[in-house]
Amino acid sequence: MHNAVERAISIMWDRYHEPLSLDAMADSAFLSRFYFSRLFRSKTGTSPGRFLTAIRLYKAKNLLLETDLSVTDVAYAVGYNSLGTFISRFTRSVGISPARYRWLAEHGMPQLSRTGPAGPRVRATISGKLVLPPVDVPVKVYVGAFDTPLVQGVPAACAILEASGEYVLHDVPEGEWYLRAAAIALDNVATQPSMRQPLAVGAYDALAVSAGADLAVDLELHPTGVFDLPILVALPELDNGRTRRGFARHDGHLARSSRLLQEAR
Repeated sequence: MHNAVERAISIMWDRYHEPLSLDAMADSAFLSRFYFSRLFRSKTGTSPGRFLTAIRLYKAKNLLLETDLSVTDVAYAVGYNSLGTFISRFTRSVGISPARYRWLAEHGMPQLSRTGPAGPRVRATISGKLVLPPVDVPVKVYVGAFDTPLVQGVPAACAILEASGEYVLHDVPEGEWYLRAAAIALDNVATQPSMRQPLAVGAYDALAVSAGADLAVDLELHPTGVFDLPILVALPELDNGRTRRGFARHDGHLARSSRLLQEAR
């Protein structure tokens, strides 16, 4: 069954531009539609449809950075028949519109000063130890709190490290959050944005956060595998020299990147 899901994912990567249906993906795995969906979710943490959407938007990010194709042409190239649907899904998943994403990748994020929250502090703090697997290159590690299992949209809080160690997410709103972490090779940060692929990823699911709480959650990353979803958020592609100067350091972290993305939208 492991191979069946792996085969289906391989087909998604090869044929993402085609109108793949759930029935077609289930047939490729030689499974019923219902059993395939349940098995797929157990292996990846999400549905086949959302996984395919993540692949399409990931490919769209690359096309926006690597080519001069118009946003319309990019939409059709990754399997969308409606420009409006593509723009809305890209904006929701990446955190900014396709055109804005392309512009910011070329020009960098705007510089903003860090300001504390107004009034009494009622939001939560999440902190813990982050552990990387053995890697033979320097890395940057992005940690964020998201409202879905997918690494998409603007994180509620974000921190960036440069090695295993302690991370802190400040001002996390009350609610249920999914912690996600990705380690990117520093050499990739220095190269073209579309080449910044994660070497390792980590996750902690369905963390209930109450106002004013101080939670401890350790994250252990593992080498990226076939069942790990593509990263859809604008980081690390927008984390260039200008972006780093726009962040404010706090206890060794590059904190509050989500505020920059919100402003950039």
